[in-house]
Amino acid sequence: MLPPFPAIVARLRAAVPPETEAYLVGGTVRDAFLNRRSHDIDLVVPRGGLRLARRLANALGGGFYALDAGRDTGRVLLETPEGRYVVDVAAYRGPTLEADLRARDFTINALAVSLHHPDRLHDPTGGLRDLKDKILRACSPSTFVDDPLRVLRGPRLAASLGFRMVPPTRRLMQAAVPLLEDVSPERLRDELFRMLESPCPTAPLKVLDALGVLPYLLPELPRLHGVALPPPYQADAWQHAMRTAERLAALLDALAPAYEQEKAADFALGYAMVRIGRYRDRLASHLAAGGHPERPLQALLLLAALYHPTGFLAGEGLFGAAAGRLAAERARALRFSNAEARRLEIVLRAAAEARRLTAAEALPSRREVYRYYRAAGEAGADAVLLVLAETLAAYGPRLPHDLWRQHLEAARMLLGAWWEQHDEVVAPPLLLSGGEVMALLGLSPGPQVGQALEALREAQAAGEVRSREEAVVFLQRWHARL
Repeated sequence: MLPPFPAIVARLRAAVPPETEAYLVGGTVRDAFLNRRSHDIDLVVPRGGLRLARRLANALGGGFYALDAGRDTGRVLLETPEGRYVVDVAAYRGPTLEADLRARDFTINALAVSLHHPDRLHDPTGGLRDLKDKILRACSPSTFVDDPLRVLRGPRLAASLGFRMVPPTRRLMQAAVPLLEDVSPERLRDELFRMLESPCPTAPLKVLDALGVLPYLLPELPRLHGVALPPPYQADAWQHAMRTAERLAALLDALAPAYEQEKAADFALGYAMVRIGRYRDRLASHLAAGGHPERPLQALLLLAALYHPTGFLAGEGLFGAAAGRLAAERARALRFSNAEARRLEIVLRAAAEARRLTAAEALPSRREVYRYYRAAGEAGADAVLLVLAETLAAYGPRLPHDLWRQHLEAARMLLGAWWEQHDEVVAPPLLLSGGEVMALLGLSPGPQVGQALEALREAQAAGEVRSREEAVVFLQRWHARL
């Protein structure tokens, strides 16, 4: 018996002429059998994929664009009460449906169900059996030669589904690793982000490391193997990078708006929810607003976690300028946007200072908080979360409660300054204008005016200047010391 499909499928069926041969394929069918909710729908037709996609968009009031004109593939974006659906309509990758299915990557993705006759399953490669057995099997011996990017996709899919790769598929994958040299940076980047967005982002990375893939994707990471870290660390830099990314994913999950406190896996996460959980909605908005429209900021932050020990490769320590530079260089090589590459660099630089502030016995002063955000901007909040995750990874279950409380109190102060005291501590409105400063101090336009304004803003943030009168006195004294 075939599984039920999302309600949107009935609307698609009504909009496609009955005489049109159309099939639900790939992940759409796979996820239905696995009872996994998906908002991605894939359709194939013998020909005219672009034409049918445009027709569906018009009939259902959705957006349309040509996803791949060369392969006759169109995309439809539909807003529904159940959420947004992405419907891709493609022409066969071959003369017949069976040829199309056999040309796909893995057997569990080579399943098709007729749109107009949903009781008919097409399964030429035994994908349904593999679904039941929870194994990942290549459709053919040429699977990875036909598209080497599938070498990355396989471990991600296996990890997200909890499936195991059969040995012949693993051998085919390993033999095709050198072909990744010819895959475009943009395609590598997009698959990397899908990996970082998966429920357990480090699981596929560990498989890729074992297969020898990482030198083609993130070549700095395998160089972390065997790099010793000082106490309290119990693992090398590679293992610590993986653990930090894992703990960051768990921390962000615990701070998500829909997370239930009783599900906290351990004391450390539960206590983090108590101390900084008040910012969960602001954090969700922060992560949603930053980064690239199609590449979430959370994935970028996880990449920062993976790269934070790479400073050791340049003779520096955890976090800092060297790690930021290496991460930004890799981001540019993978065709990240300039904003994404810059964000990575700033986060890793800021994390070095966030680590100092959260590890200090005394809470940060208002002046320290101001200077921190002056350098880091909105990336400062990212760096605070990254440092908390790094602390969890460093100590593991041996994390002293007093130390964790100290870190969380400092983190709460830093995050509170950004989200609750922004106009007081982070960017207070200046009490005097540039013109007033020039008139007061007898200055001409130039760098010294900017220095005076910056000194005034810092004094306001520190709580030392609260009125125009105090601002005048402060600047006169400041100028006299020059």
